[in-house]
Amino acid sequence: MNFAFSEEQEEFRRSVRRFLEDRSPISEVRRLMETREGFDSKVWNQMANQLGLMAMTIPEEFGGLGYGQVELGIVFEEMGRTLLCAPYFSTVAMGVNLLLASGDEAVCSNYLPLVASGDVRLAVAASESDTDWSTSEISTIATKGGEAQISGKKPYVIDGITATHVLVLARNEEGTSLYLVDGSDSSISKAPQLSLDMTRKLATLSFQATPALLVGSLGAGVSYYEAMLNRSIICLASEQVGGAQRVLEMAVEYAKTRIQFGRPIGSFQAIKHKCADMLVEIESAKSAAYYGSWVVDNEPAELPTVAFLAKVFCSQAYFSAAAENIQIHGGIGFTWEHDAHLYFKRAKSSELMFGSPAYFRERLAETIGL
Repeated sequence: MNFAFSEEQEEFRRSVRRFLEDRSPISEVRRLMETREGFDSKVWNQMANQLGLMAMTIPEEFGGLGYGQVELGIVFEEMGRTLLCAPYFSTVAMGVNLLLASGDEAVCSNYLPLVASGDVRLAVAASESDTDWSTSEISTIATKGGEAQISGKKPYVIDGITATHVLVLARNEEGTSLYLVDGSDSSISKAPQLSLDMTRKLATLSFQATPALLVGSLGAGVSYYEAMLNRSIICLASEQVGGAQRVLEMAVEYAKTRIQFGRPIGSFQAIKHKCADMLVEIESAKSAAYYGSWVVDNEPAELPTVAFLAKVFCSQAYFSAAAENIQIHGGIGFTWEHDAHLYFKRAKSSELMFGSPAYFRERLAETIGL
C-alpha cells in the first residue's frame, strides 16, 4: 500500500478545496446553519454538474464515475475543513453505499443516475432508539412484498427534511427489510430536531401507511445497513481528519500572532507542547483514515475491524484538537462570534455519530476475539 497521493489526486484535492473555499466560506456556513433546509441548492447542483462529486463512487453502469474510496476520502476531508452545509454525507456516504450494498440492480439503475446528476438526495432512516444507533429493535412495520406500505417513527434522520427519497428499515414477517420511499409523499411527517451541531441537520420522520418499494431481499435490511455503516464510518473518519487539520492550523496561526507579555504566545513552551501533541495525534488519525480508504478499495474483508478502529481514533483526535484549539484561543475561543466553537460542535457530534468511541471499542474487541 502507498499512503502518498498521486499527482492527479493532489490536483483533484486542490480543485475541490478551491471550490469549497469559494462556495462554502465560514460566513456561508453560518447563514445556512440557521435555515431549515441547511444547504444551498445552487451549490448542490454545481457540486454535481461541475465537479461530479455525487457520482464519485457510483459505478459507471449506473451513471457514475466509478472512482474508489481514496478519491471520495479526499472529498470528505476537504468538506470537513470547511464544515460544508449540504446533504452530501447522507446521500453519498450513506444512501449510495446502502443501495449498492443491497445489490438491487433495478433500483440502482433507476435511482443512482439521478443521484449522480444531483436530482435525488437520499436519507437513511434506520435506528429508532433515543439513546444509540442500534438497529436491533425496529418497530416500524411494513406490509410484505414489493408494493408495501410502512408505518412508524424514525428519529435522528440525517438530512431527513430535504431528502427527496428516504431509505427505511422496517419490520415484516421475514424480518427487517429495506424500503425506498418518496420523501415528498403526503403521508410522511417531517419535524426538525435540535442538535448540538447546527451544520448537520437532523429530523424525525413519521410514516403513516406510506407507499414503499422493497429494496433487495426480504429480511436482509440489517445486513445491508451494516455493510453501509462500515463504509460510511471511513467517510466520516476522512471528514474528521479534515476538520482536525483545520483547527490545528487555526491554533498555530493564532499562536503566532497573539502577543502576551511582549511575545507571541506560540513561543511559550506550554503552547508549543499543545500544538505538537495535536499534530502527532492528527497525523496518526490521518494514517487510520487513509488506511481505511485503502482497505475499502483493496481488502474489504478487513473493513469491519479497520472501520471500528478508525472511528475510535479519528473521533478522539478531532475532539481533542477542537478542544485544544479553544484553549489556545483563550476567552475569545468560547464566544459565539468565533469559529472555533463550530468545529468543536461538529467534532462532538461526529464523535457520537453511529455510536460513541466506547461502543466501537467494544465492537472492535468482539471482532478481533478479545
